[in-house]
Amino acid sequence: MRYKLLLLILLISLAACSKQEEKKGIALAQVGDEVLYLENFKASFGLEDWDALSAEQRKKYIEDWVNLTVLSKYADEQGLGKDNAVKQRISYASKKVKANALISKRLAEVQVSEDQMFNYFRLHQSEFQNKVSEYSIQRVALSDKLSAEKVLGQLNQGMGFNEAVTRYSVEDLKSKAGMMGFVSSAGADSSFWLAARNLEDNGIGIVSKDQLWFVFRIIDKRDTAQEANFEDYRSDIRRRIILEKQDQVYQDLLREIKARMDKIYYY
Repeated sequence: MRYKLLLLILLISLAACSKQEEKKGIALAQVGDEVLYLENFKASFGLEDWDALSAEQRKKYIEDWVNLTVLSKYADEQGLGKDNAVKQRISYASKKVKANALISKRLAEVQVSEDQMFNYFRLHQSEFQNKVSEYSIQRVALSDKLSAEKVLGQLNQGMGFNEAVTRYSVEDLKSKAGMMGFVSSAGADSSFWLAARNLEDNGIGIVSKDQLWFVFRIIDKRDTAQEANFEDYRSDIRRRIILEKQDQVYQDLLREIKARMDKIYYY
């Protein structure tokens, strides 16, 4: 009877631990008493970026997180967390993260109507009345965003684009040096056209398409006989309107919150 009672207590304890673990999520690592959970890691890293990582890259970032936690805990043991300058920097960083999250949330709620975009187009029509250009593109295909950013960094440090295609591209177009030919606004590769249009001269860009990430550059440019119209610039117009609203959203948000607070003083 006593054995059965002990077994029952053990089973209840294990069930409680299992429920607690399920509530917190999947444990990735542990440093001292601190457990690093998958959901916390995704929240700090970004869900889309996490999904784009390979198993090897995830392992590396988890190891970096463990190392950071180890260093942070040792800093606390050394009393650095009590240093006034360190505490002020931590406080400022915390406020900045929360403020940016609040502003981003409010910006995501901004709605841009068709009328707003078309009125903007008419008001700034002279900026858009150019011949529609087509771009000859050379690209490097990568399996994820972080690999693309790494290749972009190497190119910016002097690596030749042809060398990058040979060493890193993961598509059949690699045999043709990554040359796409000319892309247009109405073609199947219009996402490259849209990204290329926003590149500065001799610039290098990144674009995502069909579950791959591409680092690309413009080889040549030519004008077509077609005049630019509202549809060609729809996404660009929306982006411009959102950018123009950023400061307004920031100021409106401040006024709204300050109106609720009765204790803001300047000495």
